[in-house]
Amino acid sequence: MNLPIQVTFALASWVAKGLQDGTLERVGGVIRDVTSKKIVTWLRDSNSLDPSVISVASEGFSDVNKRLDGVENQIDSIGQTLQVSQSILQVSTAASILNLGVSVMGFAVIAQRLNEIENQLKQAQELLNKINRKIDMSFYVNFRAGIELAINAFTMNKIENRRSSALQAINRFLEAEHIYKDYTVNELSQKSQIIDKYLLTLYLAYIAEARCYLELEEHETAIRRFQEGTKVIRLLVNNYIEIMLTSNPAVYLHPEFQGQIDLKRLAKIYQWINSDLDENAVFENQRKNIFKIAKDHTQWIDSLPPAILNRIEVQGGWFGPNHGELKQAAFQRLPQVFKVMESMIETNNRFESYQTEIQAISQLGISFHEWLQLKPSTEPKPEGAELMFIIPSQPLELPG
Repeated sequence: MNLPIQVTFALASWVAKGLQDGTLERVGGVIRDVTSKKIVTWLRDSNSLDPSVISVASEGFSDVNKRLDGVENQIDSIGQTLQVSQSILQVSTAASILNLGVSVMGFAVIAQRLNEIENQLKQAQELLNKINRKIDMSFYVNFRAGIELAINAFTMNKIENRRSSALQAINRFLEAEHIYKDYTVNELSQKSQIIDKYLLTLYLAYIAEARCYLELEEHETAIRRFQEGTKVIRLLVNNYIEIMLTSNPAVYLHPEFQGQIDLKRLAKIYQWINSDLDENAVFENQRKNIFKIAKDHTQWIDSLPPAILNRIEVQGGWFGPNHGELKQAAFQRLPQVFKVMESMIETNNRFESYQTEIQAISQLGISFHEWLQLKPSTEPKPEGAELMFIIPSQPLELPG
């Protein structure tokens, strides 16, 4: 393939400089110009370089690449020139259930992630039993059946059989989208501790459906489904973030969290909600809240949602936990709660950036399967490298 792109394991110096001086930004799996929003680089988990790992036609039921939690370790093994990449890319600051690039989200990966969510829900069930709530896990069986249908579909030789089975799988994924959207809305109304689990399941349902269309080389339909999914999920995530910010978001700037959560991190949460806000605007919006929570925690504690703290989880005296005990328990959780918010935003950014991949391969005039097999032609893969970079010869302007 003679394409107007460069594929490399090394973060280009001009990209690193742009990330450092703020002219470029990483949003999910892409690096783009802050002003023009043109794409200058795609990130991809380098474990995807072996076509047998990510190509549905040959992956079978194998377990596909590990989560990106260990990206922070990649730079040292690549070489001295890339040691700054970890802090510049900030890939590992917030773990995500999604990989960097839809091309790495094969059906086996989706199945693996789905199992992780199911296990987390089973753990949450123990607590929910105490308040007489039961989680309906039956629809996960249907979702998994759809994944198996998809895997089988794309191991078939006859095109008509592949398409027929793929459409059956798509119907399962469409059903999952409707079900888990309704589940998420219901849990949002209760401000429960399992909202994020249903949100993540919803992401996987949309990705599984879109992946079927990509395997069929139906790029436009895949793009449309990502666009529709983005509209649905972003609103739900926004509502979830507002719950997790609590009735007084200034609590995250409490002196107790010095060295853990700072204004810059809080500002990034708000900038995801409203890109016009800067750190100063966020601080000004929270100025009164800072003094309010310093004066009295009682009202804030009483308003805490179950998503952050359920009273039955806190041991207290004969009459239950007092405000002091509840405050202590809540403060122990807030740093992790903040990471969950960052993780959800990172996941949403990765999901939205998947759309740009598909738009790019359409604009470049190549097939999805050719895109899957991109890798450096002469550059050997450094030991431990977990990222590769796809750089177009000219910044790519894609439809919004």
